[in-house]
Amino acid sequence: MFESAELGHATPKAEYDKAVPALRAKLLDAQFDLLDLKRFAVVVLINGIDGAGKGETVNLLNEWMDPRHIEAWAFDAPSSEEAERPFMWRFWRALPPKGKIGVLFGNWYSEAIHARAHGDWKRARLEEHLDGIQRFEAMLVHEGVLLVKLWFHLSKAGQKARLKALEKNPKTRWRVTERDWKYYALYDRYRETAEHVLRHTSTGEAPWLIVDGSDERFRSLFVGRTLLDALRKRLDAEQRGWAVRQSAAPLPPLLDGRNLLNSLVLDQPLGKKEYGELLEEYQGRLALLCRSAAFRKHSLVLVFEGADAAGKGGAIRRVTAALDARQFRVHPVAAPTEEERAQPYLWRFWRNLPRQGKVAVFDRSWYGRVLVERVEGFCSEADWMRAYAEINDFEDQLIEAGAVVVKFWLAISADEQLARFKEREAEPHKRFKITAEDWRNREKADDYAKAVCDMVDRTSTERAPWTLVEADNKLYARIKILRTVCERLEAALS
Repeated sequence: MFESAELGHATPKAEYDKAVPALRAKLLDAQFDLLDLKRFAVVVLINGIDGAGKGETVNLLNEWMDPRHIEAWAFDAPSSEEAERPFMWRFWRALPPKGKIGVLFGNWYSEAIHARAHGDWKRARLEEHLDGIQRFEAMLVHEGVLLVKLWFHLSKAGQKARLKALEKNPKTRWRVTERDWKYYALYDRYRETAEHVLRHTSTGEAPWLIVDGSDERFRSLFVGRTLLDALRKRLDAEQRGWAVRQSAAPLPPLLDGRNLLNSLVLDQPLGKKEYGELLEEYQGRLALLCRSAAFRKHSLVLVFEGADAAGKGGAIRRVTAALDARQFRVHPVAAPTEEERAQPYLWRFWRNLPRQGKVAVFDRSWYGRVLVERVEGFCSEADWMRAYAEINDFEDQLIEAGAVVVKFWLAISADEQLARFKEREAEPHKRFKITAEDWRNREKADDYAKAVCDMVDRTSTERAPWTLVEADNKLYARIKILRTVCERLEAALS
């Protein structure tokens, strides 16, 4: 895989000096076309052999282009805040918005290559990690990101010569550390691991490009031209209105009229007296669980979805009443803002994940992609079809990081919903809860029911199952939710 990058490519100074002015001008033009268009973001991954010129090349790109619109990130060992969240969390937050270029050093490949080369990871763990990376990068590409992956390479002899040259120069001696020479001693293992990683993750959607780092001028022109070519091709396609046709396999039809929602008995009995006793019991249990020493190594993520007027707000208030106000955050989810539309659809949820010992409550959630966006046509069929797997991956990462994920769908009958709508219109302090959109959504009840059933079938997993809540009786619904949260927490903390 690295044979061509070890040929010792070189560019004469005269040729380099002649090529640079035109290349710089074209890169700047492409950068400002990207900024004006704001249809996609560019993510450049920088990986490779120590001493192969990664830092110098990125510094040069900042010199050749407008650095105000390039966001460079370097990732070292995770901080305590980062360690308490999913592995990908710090990379999720660094993604640039549409119109910008993000350059990521020490990205999601670095730890895997390092750990495998040093023998800390078994082959199976590496494969699992790489499979997750492939699915994540596919999601980025489908969300419109232009992903450019660069591996800067040197032969073993070339790395040794480079390190010695840096040590010899008083101005660059500081850049060579004992760690660099330790890594050089493991060169063969790093090369073998890197070859495997690059082969496994070089896909048609996100291929690796190998950069010969032995000659500074050749390396600089190669990277500049590679980035320009990728930008220009994508910009030309966007400006001409070319779009990749996306389709998805059909979901199975409903044949006998029965589904998960219409099979529920929605009006479950529970009186006020019993409700009061159970409310005190379960709120007390929840309070103790969230204040326990065991919970400090976990977090709690509660997802509330449901029909309009199904009682999500009332249920959330009964849950948060049991918690310390400093311990939880409620995130009401509405239509995405302009900032959020400039990112992948999961981005606005990635950045609101709780630390260990904390609780995040989502009043509507990432499931909007397979519910309202699907039904209202805000995304393509292919987009919402692939979202099922992306959501399952996302929730798996939350759980791997110690989160307890509890998801509720609150279901009510059409008659009960109508009665609640009329009640809201009649009471001044509840009028804000009812909108023209709520009335319009009733006309699409069958479409939403189909979407909900598909959502549950495809995202109710063994680690993050859905709980369907019969919500015609609000008292019953609140107790079922509190009891479920307590039971899931007790199982996770035991």
